[in-house]
Amino acid sequence: MRHLIIEEPVSRPAKWSPMVAWLAIAVAILATLFIRFDFIDEHAGFIALGAGLCFALLAIFLSFVAFVRIWQEGRRGLDSAIRGILLALALLAYPAWFAVKGMSLPPINDVSTDIDSPPGFSRSQAVLAARHGWVPLEPLPQSREAQRAAYREVAPLSLDMGPAEAFALVQKAVANLGWQVIETRPPAGRLGIGHLDAVDRTFLLRLPEDVTVRVRPRADGARIDIRSASRLGKWDFGTNAQRIRVFLDQVSDLAIAAK
Repeated sequence: MRHLIIEEPVSRPAKWSPMVAWLAIAVAILATLFIRFDFIDEHAGFIALGAGLCFALLAIFLSFVAFVRIWQEGRRGLDSAIRGILLALALLAYPAWFAVKGMSLPPINDVSTDIDSPPGFSRSQAVLAARHGWVPLEPLPQSREAQRAAYREVAPLSLDMGPAEAFALVQKAVANLGWQVIETRPPAGRLGIGHLDAVDRTFLLRLPEDVTVRVRPRADGARIDIRSASRLGKWDFGTNAQRIRVFLDQVSDLAIAAK
């Protein structure tokens, strides 16, 4: 006699979970590329990127629903549910890492080596044109105090050389880091203060972040101050402080090599 074997039906949430996860990955990749290569407005790009992350959360939800139905009803599709949740978690890992990192950092987006008198960003026509009219706002006193508590190691760099020599090292360091220089004012005049304004970009999305460097004479050499500010958001997740550290390390290495 033939025995009819009836297989348990596949859980629909398990079937849909990996498909929604792949959709989330596709949307997130397209949004990232559009933002990175400036195909769309940054705000619209972030809305699309957020939609991709929401699809990833939906895929995880569908996987959990599938787990419940598989457990209660004995339906098939466990491998599909697991695949969906793994794909979604792979997409969410990077933003989740930033979120965890941000929990230990203050909600600031402007960092300077001189808290009391930070270098000012140039407002010349050339600089405003390069920044599309954007001028970083002056941080509130509480923001500077938050920086003081979070980044005690961010401090000015003093060199035992003249302002002109120090400014040359600043220019070389900026070139080595690949920043876009939009204005330079070498040390001159009675005060002998030099300024350099530049734009750096974030690693993944290539978002513009503004930098200004000030070189002032001292009795025993020159003092270098730098200020870095993000254009988007109120939370920089430590990127500005890291940029400052890398720049100062670069100038220090160049100063040592020049001796």
